[in-house]
Amino acid sequence: MKILGLKTKIILGMQHVLAMFGATVLVPFLTGLNPSIALICAGVGTLMFHSVTKGIVPVFLGSSFAFIGATALVLREQGIAILKGGVISAGLVYVMMSFIVLKFGVERIKSFFPPVVVGPIIMVIGLRLSPVALSMAGYSNNTFDRDSLIIALIVVISMIFISILKKSFFRLVPILISVAIGYIVAYFMGDVDLSKIHEASWIGLPEGAWDTITTVPKFTFSGVVALAPIALVVFIEHIGDITTNGAVVGKDFFKNPGVHRTLLGDGIATMAAGLLGGPANTTYGENTGVLAVTKVYNPAILRIAACFAIVLGLIGKFGVILQTIPQPVMGGVSIILFGMIAAVGVRTIVEAQLDFTHSRNLMIAALIFVLGIAIGDITIWGTISISGLALAALVGIVLNKILPEDK
Repeated sequence: MKILGLKTKIILGMQHVLAMFGATVLVPFLTGLNPSIALICAGVGTLMFHSVTKGIVPVFLGSSFAFIGATALVLREQGIAILKGGVISAGLVYVMMSFIVLKFGVERIKSFFPPVVVGPIIMVIGLRLSPVALSMAGYSNNTFDRDSLIIALIVVISMIFISILKKSFFRLVPILISVAIGYIVAYFMGDVDLSKIHEASWIGLPEGAWDTITTVPKFTFSGVVALAPIALVVFIEHIGDITTNGAVVGKDFFKNPGVHRTLLGDGIATMAAGLLGGPANTTYGENTGVLAVTKVYNPAILRIAACFAIVLGLIGKFGVILQTIPQPVMGGVSIILFGMIAAVGVRTIVEAQLDFTHSRNLMIAALIFVLGIAIGDITIWGTISISGLALAALVGIVLNKILPEDK
């Protein structure tokens, strides 16, 4: 395997920052939390995850979308202190789940996730995100915004062209280069606002961020019940994310370091986010997509990205520069990244040589596809909701156990 120099690792780390940035700051914007704190929590959480998982799982942790509804409601009606207690409680649920997995063994857990379940789930993860990518690229009401479409297409074409270059350094950073090209094009088209960069400070947290960090968490029944049970639902998605990451890298992370450690890493990262006043953390499919594109799986690069995220949270102007990247630019990148994830699911099915002439395999895959893609979120109790992905995974797991195998 080719040894990468420090400069190359730093550039690749910046590329991972670009991949995670939009989603990580979107969650605090939607819930009322501070984006700078969310970036710091993402970086700190990623470093904690790597320390727990022996530093061998190339994963980046960012703000979780599963907690958006409950987070916004608790923050609005009960305040930051109670929200902190709820997020910490959700992290504790992750920790408890990790010990349950450790007790019953990874093989017993893996028996619930054969290729006929895992492959379609991975495909659904990518396909569920595809409308988001197209929306960012300017698609709405069955039409494309012309300027947005031009920018997104330039980004997509740039990524494709750079990725097929042979024996070139540029193949390692197709996202970074294509984003730069898209940014320049968008600037000349008048879609980049640089005024916010001049207004931002160089060093320091935004107003009110320090008060959020120093607020003491409060544990109330309503706050804990609103947030903690969501971790049980996200458990299935975590399994899917780690499976996807392992499929891309070509390693079995269920065995080493063990899914109990990855769950523990998510739990500790989420507890840290709760203490600081950020959103709950989760493993990011966007960065797994970057791994699939670049074919560089060194976990140290993700740790460099984590350090960059912390820096972004502390240096105002640097963070604002990334925030000025037009949405169509990131939409073009997302089209490729999310499609890559779905393609990994196809590869999982092909490599397992699954026979879809058997009705059992057809039924399991069919239900996972329909439920996972068609259903957004279903409220099951109060502020607790279950995503279509989690429901599809649950149905697939159950059917795999109860349907007789064809001989």
